[in-house]
Amino acid sequence: MLEMIKTFFIGIFVGIANIIPGVSGGTLVVVFNIYDKFVNAITLNLKKLFKNWKFVLPILLGMGAGILLFSKVLTRFISKFPMETNFFFVGLIIGSIPLLCKYTFKNYEQSKDDSKIEKPLLPVFVKNLILVLEILIGIAVIIFFQYLHVKYGDSSTETTGILPEISIGLVLKLFIGGLLGAVAMIIPGISGSLIMLILNVYTVIIAAISGLLAKGTFFHSALILLPAGLGIITGLFAGAKLISILIEKVPQYTYAVILGLIIGSVLVMIPHDLTNGSIVFSIFFMGLGFCLAFFSTLFTGKSKKTEDSEIKQ
Repeated sequence: MLEMIKTFFIGIFVGIANIIPGVSGGTLVVVFNIYDKFVNAITLNLKKLFKNWKFVLPILLGMGAGILLFSKVLTRFISKFPMETNFFFVGLIIGSIPLLCKYTFKNYEQSKDDSKIEKPLLPVFVKNLILVLEILIGIAVIIFFQYLHVKYGDSSTETTGILPEISIGLVLKLFIGGLLGAVAMIIPGISGSLIMLILNVYTVIIAAISGLLAKGTFFHSALILLPAGLGIITGLFAGAKLISILIEKVPQYTYAVILGLIIGSVLVMIPHDLTNGSIVFSIFFMGLGFCLAFFSTLFTGKSKKTEDSEIKQ
C-alpha cells in the first residue's frame, strides 16, 4: 500500500511535468528510478497490464490528478499574462536545446563492447552535413506550420483561453498533436507538451482540460479532448515501438529532426511587438523558463546510459 501511495505522488509530479512545455516527464520518470516499469507498462498485453496493476493504476491516477490540478493555473497565466507566459515557454524550449545538441552530435558508433569501435558507415563530414540538413528541414516544417496557422488558424485560445468551435480540421490537428506528443513523452529529455506547443494544440488542450472543471464548458471541453485523448493513446501504444527502434537504430538522425523542430518553434514564438515596459519582465520569465528546462535535463544527461538500455526493451 505504501508503495502504491508513493507511486501515486510520483505520478502527480510526472503529470505536472508533462503539461509544462520543455520539461520532460520521461526525465522525471528516470529521476524517480521507475523508467523500466513505466516502459514495460505501455503494452497492449492485457495479461501483463493486469499483472502490473499495482503500479499502472496509481501512476495513471497520479498523472491525471497532476494534469487536472495544474492545468487551471496554466490557463489563468495564459489568459492574464500572455506575453510573459509566452516568453516563459520560449525559455523552456531554448533550455532543452543543449541536451538535444548533445544527443544529435554524440558519437553513437561505439559498440556494446566499449573496447571496440565500429567503423563509421559514413565519413564524419558527410554525416554531419546530413544532420545539419535534417535540422534545417525540421526548422522549415515549423515555419510552414506557422504559415498555415497564421493564414487559416484561430488564435483566440492562445491569448484568451476561449475554446474554439469543433471542426474536422481541429479534430485532425488535435489527434495528430496528441499522437506525436504522447510519443515524445516516452523519450527521456523530450517534452511531449513541447511538441504539442510546436503544433499549436497545447493551449487548446490545456484550456479544454481546465474547462472540464466548469459546468458550462464540460461537454464542449470533453468533445475537444476526445480526439486528443485518442491520439495520445495511439501514440503511447503504437508509436512507442517505432520511436524506440529509431532511437536504437538511427539516434542522431532522429534527434536532428527533433532539434530542428524545436529551433524552428523558437523562431516563430518570439513576439515582435514588445514595448519597453514588457522587455524586462519578458527577459526575466524567459530566463526562468530556460533555467527550469536546462537544469531538469541535467538529470537526463547523467542517466543517459541507463535510459539507452531501457529504451531498447
